[in-house]
Amino acid sequence: MTAIEVRELSKEYGGVRAVDGLTFSVRPGRVTGFLGPNGSGKSTTMRLVLGLDRPTSGTAQVAGRGYAELDRPLRHVGALLDPQAAHGSRTARSHLLALAASNRIPARRVGEVLDEVGLANVARRRIRTYSLGMRQRLGIAAALLGDPAVLMLDEPTNGLDPEGIIWIRELMRSLADEGRTVLVSSHLMAETAATADHLVVLGRGRLLADTSMREFIDASGTPQVRLRTTDPDRLSAVLARLGYAARPADDGRWTVDGARAEDIGTIAAREGIAILELSDQQASLEQAYLDLTATETSHAAAPRAAAAPTTRQEV
Repeated sequence: MTAIEVRELSKEYGGVRAVDGLTFSVRPGRVTGFLGPNGSGKSTTMRLVLGLDRPTSGTAQVAGRGYAELDRPLRHVGALLDPQAAHGSRTARSHLLALAASNRIPARRVGEVLDEVGLANVARRRIRTYSLGMRQRLGIAAALLGDPAVLMLDEPTNGLDPEGIIWIRELMRSLADEGRTVLVSSHLMAETAATADHLVVLGRGRLLADTSMREFIDASGTPQVRLRTTDPDRLSAVLARLGYAARPADDGRWTVDGARAEDIGTIAAREGIAILELSDQQASLEQAYLDLTATETSHAAAPRAAAAPTTRQEV
């Protein structure tokens, strides 16, 4: 199985534990969002998986082996950690050709990935002339070069325009649908919510959550239903008898805490009460994430104090 397996992984720098006993798996066939505040250990963990750093203890493996043990590693793992890593004096094509040669990847593959990421028409330009978004696309091309079963992407939408963000979202989804293992680190909650099936969340180097997107959001708050009906008083009385409290909102809708739409819909149908609108209201990924990591942030800005009133002096 082409999974990423992290077991009791720890890393210390000068007595500071950046990664603290992590154990989790990243499975094929789904997009796994890798979340955590700045300084939570996400980048360090990815570097340990890719053999760019040595763990203090524990293991990080891909398909049952350490990265250094992989023959022609780009054929197994594709990674984007730093879009600025490519040498600025090279062209995009020469950069990818060098990577291909080092892993015995056919040269024709270079043209294929340049087409795929939308850089074919600028492939012979020097990388130093590229915008951040173009460098990001080049980094993704390098990650795809070996047609790997495992993809690890750190902030892949950074610098991309709206079209590029939609493109990378669809790319990650299609890669997972092909049965590949996709791990994506991001601070953009909206993008993670739109793409990820599963979440691994870190805080101060420790594992805070390893769960499905749906379970993560559901665990952050009480289910709630919003509805609109032709007979709110009667429905409210029926729900009260069953232990539900319905309360009106300013827009004419009603809110029922601790319920799901299918429960309320079944009750209303049984009682012959017409429902005009019915929907589950759930916490957002952003709110669920902030609730979980509220005490795990190493670098947080202090609330801005209100400015003191100024006193004008007459002259």
